[in-house]
Amino acid sequence: MLESGTALATWQLPRRPDDPDGLPLPARRRPDHRRAYLDFEGPVSGDRGHVTRFDEGTCRILLRTADRWHFELTGRVLTGRFRLTRRRDKPPDGWCLAAG
Repeated sequence: MLESGTALATWQLPRRPDDPDGLPLPARRRPDHRRAYLDFEGPVSGDRGHVTRFDEGTCRILLRTADRWHFELTGRVLTGRFRLTRRRDKPPDGWCLAAG
């Protein structure tokens, strides 16, 4: 989740971004969430999974278009510049998370 104005822009990842397999990672765009969910950890309603907070810190959005997000994270685990890019060869919610 990335803070974006009054909402949290949300992507689902198949594994932690600091996993030894590293980046890039496929990402699935999810609906924006209310800011109240920024600190939420626990089960997702309807038995759809579990939310685990991986990191916390600050996020600075550098570029935001319909197909690309470039941002800088300063967290406890991840620090640096990252990008989320929509993948044209995947369903509309298919994205890719990469460093840089």
